[in-house]
Amino acid sequence: MNYANKQDRKRNSENKVTNNLMDKLVSLCKRRGFIFQSSEIYGGLEATYDYGPLGVELKNNVKQIWWRDIVTSRADVVGMDAAIFMNPKVWEASGHVVEFHDPLVDCRNCKARYRADHIDLDKPCLRCGIKDWTDQRQFNLMLKTHYGPSEDSSSVIYLRPETAQGIFVNFVNAQTTARMKLPFGIAQIGKAFRNEITTGNFLFRTREFEQMELEYFVHPQESSIWLDYWVQSRFDWYKNLGITPEKLRLRQHKDDELAHYAADCYDVEYEFPFGWSELEGIADRGTYDLDQHIKSSGKKMTWFDPKSNKHITPAVVESSAGVDRTVLTILVDAYHEEEVRGEKRVVLRLHPKLAPITVAVFPLVNRDGMPEIAEKIFDDLRSHFAAFNDTGGSIGRRYRRQDEAGTPYGITVDSQTLEDQTVTVRDRDSMEQERVGVDKLEVFLSDKLK
Repeated sequence: MNYANKQDRKRNSENKVTNNLMDKLVSLCKRRGFIFQSSEIYGGLEATYDYGPLGVELKNNVKQIWWRDIVTSRADVVGMDAAIFMNPKVWEASGHVVEFHDPLVDCRNCKARYRADHIDLDKPCLRCGIKDWTDQRQFNLMLKTHYGPSEDSSSVIYLRPETAQGIFVNFVNAQTTARMKLPFGIAQIGKAFRNEITTGNFLFRTREFEQMELEYFVHPQESSIWLDYWVQSRFDWYKNLGITPEKLRLRQHKDDELAHYAADCYDVEYEFPFGWSELEGIADRGTYDLDQHIKSSGKKMTWFDPKSNKHITPAVVESSAGVDRTVLTILVDAYHEEEVRGEKRVVLRLHPKLAPITVAVFPLVNRDGMPEIAEKIFDDLRSHFAAFNDTGGSIGRRYRRQDEAGTPYGITVDSQTLEDQTVTVRDRDSMEQERVGVDKLEVFLSDKLK
């Protein structure tokens, strides 16, 4: 396991750094339909993005794999889906109204605004080059709106900054209806919103994002054991997505950076082009959250321990991952350029289980019955695989399009197909080709994908 040096505290990922690779990736994402700038025809909206036809498939694949690995394949975890709007008292009890702040500083000269812990205040402003800073002040990250027909102080409500509290306030409901015993988890995937001071680096830091969160309830005396378990499990999960292991590491939080609810915390980090940055946090939240809601609501939120014959407040180990950051990591890690016969080839080496399109079908030419055969193969395969029938342009150009889309396999119907009912199957990464009978394609691809 690749642990970060605890003294390596410089978080250069938060600066709005641009580089050649990220620019190329942003361009590819728009060109191939992964990610679009939101509201682009009106000039867009800062750090807000829409997922296109390929992007939404990649994103859904990530969420489906997480849900399968965390929920459906385990007997000790159940799922739920909490509402985005919650009673404002939830955020008072959780500490977010008082504690959920970042340090804010402004440049007096150009009015640029920064998180104070992400820049060197002994140096000039990154935008104008003049050193004239305001005093630091705390900025609450929760986004406010009004709930109902009136707009006054009584109607103020927050867009949730995390999905976790929806789980905590439903602890008793989920535990009793699912008849769960400690240790057990409750998981959900959902949108969260934070009024970030600075955004940037494409999908990495936005104000609207999606989380995959697990709250795992344990006996308070066993929280450190389960923290170690989930740290290792979640670190391995990213490697199993095909992400380069050498670009992954774990970093333990220092005491002065722990969240107000955390007794201990580790981040899974990836080495992006802009530096090492967080993918997921795994934290020992202790009994903080349930204790706070018990105190604030006056409701009983305990679990009866038959061994001690007592009601106890469970501790919580939390795994909190970002869907969008995971998608960005997968795209960055998969992006490769190489020279093939004197020409540049751009390819996304996505793990086949993540690829938006598993197999593309190409008629070599649009005549002689080849398009009809290709259409039949496409119809037969699409009930088993994510398939695409591509008939536009030269075969070389179609290969390059599918390479950029990350499609692992390409099937070409050619003149030999008309003679012996075999097709060419091309491997995306090696570009090697082999002849396979049309009637054996499903089994062939299934074996490859295993």
